[in-house]
Amino acid sequence: MKKLTTVMVMTCFVALMGCTNMSTTQQGALSGAAVGAGAGAGIAALTGGDAGTGALIGGALGGVAGGIYGRNR
Repeated sequence: MKKLTTVMVMTCFVALMGCTNMSTTQQGALSGAAVGAGAGAGIAALTGGDAGTGALIGGALGGVAGGIYGRNR
């Protein structure tokens, strides 16, 4: 779990550093995916599920929601 947390933090850091030349839709999708992956992994780990699967599902849903939010902003 510690390794997954470290990977997630580093991924978020790198993703946020690269947002300067992105459109608001791209920024929303990337931010949503990062937050969704972290939340999905955390919820799955707390409920006894597979953290990797939770991260994949959360990242996909967060990316879609973030993209929609960024496009409408």
